[in-house]
Amino acid sequence: MAERYARRAGNVASDRYSLLRPDVWHTLQERQRAMLRLFTTLGFTDLAALRLLEVGCGGGANLLELLRMGFVPEHLTGAELLPERFAQARHVLPAALQLHAGDALQMRVAPASQDVVFVSTVFSSLLDAAFQQVLADAMWAWVKPGGGVLWYDFTVNNPRNPDVRGVPLARVRTLFPHGRVQARRVTLAPPIARAVTSVHPSLYPLFNALPPLRTHVLAWVEKT
Repeated sequence: MAERYARRAGNVASDRYSLLRPDVWHTLQERQRAMLRLFTTLGFTDLAALRLLEVGCGGGANLLELLRMGFVPEHLTGAELLPERFAQARHVLPAALQLHAGDALQMRVAPASQDVVFVSTVFSSLLDAAFQQVLADAMWAWVKPGGGVLWYDFTVNNPRNPDVRGVPLARVRTLFPHGRVQARRVTLAPPIARAVTSVHPSLYPLFNALPPLRTHVLAWVEKT
């Protein structure tokens, strides 16, 4: 997996994910709005009281978003496999926020201790179905009843990148067979987003209004 990430980093322009790009900030803001609507729907009115663990936290960008939403560092945990990304996360995140370097499966997480286990564009990089299930089972064990897995990932294959594979919603249901899933399609297909926002940023919501052009799923898998 580390080798695949290294190849991907070498093949992607350094500014591809810069927030200065209109396709990037449109995508980010859309996902933030969807997550906040979801939290409201779930009755999560006091985010500071929730314990959340992110599997594959990268450089810490998602955890920073969660802090801005109202989560507190003492209740957040991140796990990151790649040393350079872990170092970046540790540099930007508060010291009170716990970070684990290495395989998330090696973490000492008490069963049923987390209100939310968050995973964003991780399973699409895990090409081994058996390992996907092992990780999903561990995540499910960490979630307390009434909590859930917060999932964001793309559902379609990228023919230009053999190192990733789309994860359909049916696969999410298979990975978490005891969960109650609610999901919504989000995120305009990145190639389309880059093309239309290069003409004008206002075209993103226009094209994104067409559900078939959305490539990702934001899902909540509730543990009852």
